Amino acid sequence: MEWEERPWGRYKVIYEGRDHKVKRIEVEPFRRLSYQSHEHRMERWMIVEGKATVTLDGTVKVFDVGKVVYVGKRQKHRLANETEELLAIVEVQIGKYLEEDDIVRYEDDFGRVEQ
Repeated sequence: MEWEERPWGRYKVIYEGRDHKVKRIEVEPFRRLSYQSHEHRMERWMIVEGKATVTLDGTVKVFDVGKVVYVGKRQKHRLANETEELLAIVEVQIGKYLEEDDIVRYEDDFGRVEQ
């Protein structure tokens, strides 16, 4: 699979099954994804490089390499890299619908929140 470039970094789909998808996500230094939720899927993130600053329902925590973060269906969440090093995670999505349009954005640094 090819890398998909985003304003915050990039991702690549590693594996895609019927009810799950596995991605490698790389977040550039001092970038972050939108504060968002998903209607149709849950996610698990394993930090594989760097430090992840994670917001879950308004609570912010920092996770080191080897730690796993659980994001529930409809849970508001954000992944951020607040360091000078690359952040990389392996994300496992689980659900009946796993397309990129299953995103509700609440805040976004790149103007992608629908009014």
